Amino acid sequence: MVDLEREFQSPSSGFRGVPFWAWNGKLEKDTLQEQVSVFQKMGFGGFHIHVRTGLDDQYLGTEYMEAVSTVVEKAKECELKAWLYDEDRWASGAAGGFVTKEQKYRQKYLLFTPFSYDEVGPSAPPRGFLFPHKRSCEGKLLARYEVILDKVGCLENYRRVQDGDKSEGQIWFAYLECARDNPWYNGQAYVDTLMPEAIERFLEITHQSYKEKVGAYFGETIPGFFTDEPQFAKKNTFAYPESMTDITMPWTEDLEKFFYNAYGFSILDRLPELFWNLPDKQYSEARYAYHDCVAELFSKAYFQTYRKWCEKNKVKFTGHLMEEPTLQSQCSAVGETMRCYPYLDVPGVDMLRKDMELTTVKQAQSSSRQYGREGVMSELYGVTGWDFDFRDYKFYGDWQAALGVTLRVPHLSWMSMEGEAKRDFPASIFYQSPWYQEFPYVEDHFARTGWAMSKGDAVVRVGVIHPIESCWLLWGPESQDGTAREQLDKNFLNLTEWLLTGSIDFDFICESTLEKQCRQGGFPLQVGKMAYEAILIPGCITLRKTTVERLEWFQKDGGKLIFLGSVPQCINGKPSEILSGLFEKSKVLDFQKNVILDALSDLREIQIFDADGKRSDKYLYQLRKEKKRNMKGYTFEFDISKVMFDEQYKSDEYETVTLYFFAPKEWLGGLYPEAISAEISVEYSVAHPEAIYATVMMSPTRVTDNNSVEDYDWYDIVLLPTEIEQLMDLAMKALREEAETRVLAKEEKA
Repeated sequence: MVDLEREFQSPSSGFRGVPFWAWNGKLEKDTLQEQVSVFQKMGFGGFHIHVRTGLDDQYLGTEYMEAVSTVVEKAKECELKAWLYDEDRWASGAAGGFVTKEQKYRQKYLLFTPFSYDEVGPSAPPRGFLFPHKRSCEGKLLARYEVILDKVGCLENYRRVQDGDKSEGQIWFAYLECARDNPWYNGQAYVDTLMPEAIERFLEITHQSYKEKVGAYFGETIPGFFTDEPQFAKKNTFAYPESMTDITMPWTEDLEKFFYNAYGFSILDRLPELFWNLPDKQYSEARYAYHDCVAELFSKAYFQTYRKWCEKNKVKFTGHLMEEPTLQSQCSAVGETMRCYPYLDVPGVDMLRKDMELTTVKQAQSSSRQYGREGVMSELYGVTGWDFDFRDYKFYGDWQAALGVTLRVPHLSWMSMEGEAKRDFPASIFYQSPWYQEFPYVEDHFARTGWAMSKGDAVVRVGVIHPIESCWLLWGPESQDGTAREQLDKNFLNLTEWLLTGSIDFDFICESTLEKQCRQGGFPLQVGKMAYEAILIPGCITLRKTTVERLEWFQKDGGKLIFLGSVPQCINGKPSEILSGLFEKSKVLDFQKNVILDALSDLREIQIFDADGKRSDKYLYQLRKEKKRNMKGYTFEFDISKVMFDEQYKSDEYETVTLYFFAPKEWLGGLYPEAISAEISVEYSVAHPEAIYATVMMSPTRVTDNNSVEDYDWYDIVLLPTEIEQLMDLAMKALREEAETRVLAKEEKA
């Protein structure tokens, strides 16, 4: 117990913030060593070496690597952690342009256009990080199509055509193009994140260089690598089905081959279905498969390749993706965030400004729990300005801590304010701020919070099927599908907020990983390390066949399956009526806050009320269950099957009820060798018989001289409300059986 108190009072560097240290000027040894000491004085647990605009030395060059070695050695001396950010600025993957000097490793995209290269020339070259891809006229033709739309703008007919074929409809061209030179990537381009060989080259140039210089510190002073905003070429939609404009979508050289092997047909044969809707409100299986394919290529090529290197070299892998918060944003940039998180040792998010993206953090937290990871990383406080004060640092850190963030990466600590560096995103959480020496107040608070949030296991009883795959089916023209996408996103955001602020914690369930996480259904639904008693399906259009199979067994075994809104119409993106039977046997609710919260009331762990008795919607919580309970420095594991009801005592004077139970001697942890068993008491007020108001204690028992059993040393212990309910249910059952036995004996006597 003393050790726990000491750890809580002064958590180690592993629970403290590790800010981005902006290397944005000339790297001088004395300055770097002095600033490492400043991180220590501010209460931080270390730093991330992060190259920013203004670096005056060659990235990954000799002087740069000597500077890395210097600060790592100083970090070890100060017992700090030196994380390695993996890129020259961002987004990760190009190694500052060294990777993409080779054209084959550059990002690829599909240009779909009604204008051939002969008809329209190239657009202006890109000029920055978020500059959209436009036609270069330097690609290769993949296919031509004749497209005929019906009177409402849906596909009436389409076909691939060859040179010389006669056509009645509009001809469209599909070109494979490559990212052009961009000043943001030092005159090169971004990397092809759908190509494993390109990411292997990135790791060879960047990570292997660090290994050769400071690899001896891997796994200790250097915990691991941070990857920032990897993405593929953004997906787009037409504004109107009649639009005669260029449109781009992510692609790679081997996509057609990969797609055919995975889905059994050519995506090029059905390419128009990516852009236009089928008639009669049909959904396109080809469109669904394309989005699934790109998401799979991205997760495997980038994240799986990266993780293998980290595992081999015994370092952790953390970071975050691009465009995480909404269904539309993640679909456009990464396909599906939760498919990528299993490869991260600490799944991460990016929380800029004063944003409160509950969905962003909840997705990462869900994966972290299901895969048994140590917590969630957040890059936070970025772009908040110079007037962001300690109240803000605490509030915007607190709500994320409640959703599982244990590794905080404050953005940003400037090495220098000289020249162009001063124009980086403020504020600088470092020596430039007048309050920097008082920052331990903030860091001590979050270090203790992170320490507490890393103990035990999360208590969660509700799972929500993530609806991202339904968004794929709605990736059609804005004028046709835009409203439906917005409604799907609104439901996604609302449900997340309603449950969390309604004091019902939950996890998202990722369909693409569910098959591996849950080998079969049943009750509760076991998804990796977590188990759920209720599953919500939030207005999905499609579900995977593997998901449906598991939900059928879950419902059959007594699980609570709730459909919000209408029944999904597709299986794996293909129209199907398989779900109608499951839908009819399940609870079906309108997409309304109170209706949903009421339906889950029996699964609620805690209740929070305002002073006026109104249920509060202002708070977030996280409930964690220690695998063992402390009692005077010893521990035990609660198991209701090992408990036996003893007796009930009612106090008229205090208007209380106390229930007594016998428990195994082993729960005393060897503290009382003379004891014959443990005894547990549960005391509650007659006016408030709920478990959350009960007091729980434990005592050893022994045999007295007259051969009776007595308790003799009571201590408070902590049980979850659900465990207290189990004890109360056990007592009520025993008391009912006792009463029935007395009635039966009385009748027999009569």
